[in-house]
Amino acid sequence: MKKLSTILVLNGPNLNLLGIREKTIYGSYSLKQVEKTLKSLARELKCEVDFFQSNHEGDLIDKIQDSYNRYTGIIVNAGAYTHTSIAIMDALRVFSKPIIEVHMSNIYGRENFRTKSYISYIADGSVCGFGALSYNIAMRSIVRMF
Repeated sequence: MKKLSTILVLNGPNLNLLGIREKTIYGSYSLKQVEKTLKSLARELKCEVDFFQSNHEGDLIDKIQDSYNRYTGIIVNAGAYTHTSIAIMDALRVFSKPIIEVHMSNIYGRENFRTKSYISYIADGSVCGFGALSYNIAMRSIVRMF
C-alpha cells in the first residue's frame, strides 16, 4: 500500500441539511456527525480527511480544481448536481487519482431522473443506499485502492 496523505470529502447542495430533511430517505445523521465518524475512521486507516460542502456549483468546481496536487483521492456526493452537472464531471475528469461517488439513498430506487449520474462516468466506484454508512464504505474502498 502506498503512503496516504489526505482524502477530500466533497458534498454538494442541501447536504448541509442532513438530519433535518427527508429523514425517511437520508436518515437522522447530520453532516457534522458524518464528518466526525469519518475523522475517526481516517485515524484508524492512518490517513487524513478534509471536508468541503457547498450549495454552489462553481464553488465545488473551484475546490475540485484546487485538489489536483493536494489530495490522494476524492469522495464525492454531488447531491442533485450528480444528475445535472457536466461541469463537475469535467472538473473531476482531470483529477487523476481515485474518485468514489457516494449517495446515502439508493438513487436507482428513486425518481427516474435520479438514475442518471454524470459522476459515475468518471468515478472509480460508486456507493449508494447505505445511509451515512455509504461514506465509510467509500473511505475504506478508496484506501484499498492505493
